[in-house]
Amino acid sequence: MTTLALPALPSPTDFSVELRQQTAAVRLHTAALGTRRKLSKGQTAEAAAAFGASSDSVSAFKRLLDTKDPAYRAVTTLQSRATGLWRGMTVPYPEPGIRLIRKDRVGDFEDAARDLQSDLAPALDTLQGVYRELRDRAERDLGELFNASDYPDRIDGSFRIWWDFPSVEPPDYLRTLNPALWQRQHDLIAGQFSQAVGMMEQAFAAELAGMVEHLAERLGGDDDGKPKVFRDSAIENLRDFFGRFADLSIGSSAELEAVVQSAQDLVSGIDPKRLRRSADLREHVAQGMAGIRESLDDLMVDRPGRAIDLDDEEGGGL
Repeated sequence: MTTLALPALPSPTDFSVELRQQTAAVRLHTAALGTRRKLSKGQTAEAAAAFGASSDSVSAFKRLLDTKDPAYRAVTTLQSRATGLWRGMTVPYPEPGIRLIRKDRVGDFEDAARDLQSDLAPALDTLQGVYRELRDRAERDLGELFNASDYPDRIDGSFRIWWDFPSVEPPDYLRTLNPALWQRQHDLIAGQFSQAVGMMEQAFAAELAGMVEHLAERLGGDDDGKPKVFRDSAIENLRDFFGRFADLSIGSSAELEAVVQSAQDLVSGIDPKRLRRSADLREHVAQGMAGIRESLDDLMVDRPGRAIDLDDEEGGGL
């Protein structure tokens, strides 16, 4: 009797292992001058008395500087861009303050972050140049609440952008020193990467859902009998998302991949100007977006065995 050997079935992909192999941990740090100070107990009591309120029920703060000043905003904008760069090139990780970046994109991140760091230096020079004016303006605006000790001599040293790449693996020396402890740490980190896969899927789904819902709302209604206005960015942001999804996703959710592809197909080749002019096209895209939103709703739930937390270290999302 001849026995036929059946081909071995491919083993299922462990996406947490794949994510662990493909990525490195990265943290972004920013430092800035605090621009609010809590009022003293006496000052708070005076403020509460003006409204007949108990001082124990009132919190009061003063603003030290005009944060809308162009020189100040130029500095904080660069810090916001650094945060956007970090978040845009990474996916969530359960440990607060840490995100994961593809190892082959570390150099790109470094180059872009260093450019922002370089741009920060002249922006700080400009801010330092107007610091005295900002402080004098605050003294006039705050009146008796002004306190010179709230203000450093220089402001340019209060703002920074920097980053590092912490290890999330158990140290090698622990393998020899205490193998059992090393194994426990190894298993703990394996669980964190499994959780990271779920966080990544949910963050992608939540981000896409927000953009889809916004576009569907803009296309599906009217204001005073006229179609609602939507900006080109409503389409451009979707296309940016598709690029980041293709770059960062590891294919761990076939359902999410299919929904993203449907959304991409729906807006492929669509010109925002034509979308504004054509009522039929607006209705077609709006209906398609509504269907995609329903599909995303089904995906945005906790999955067995994964602790999903959309509110990661920077407030959720990617």
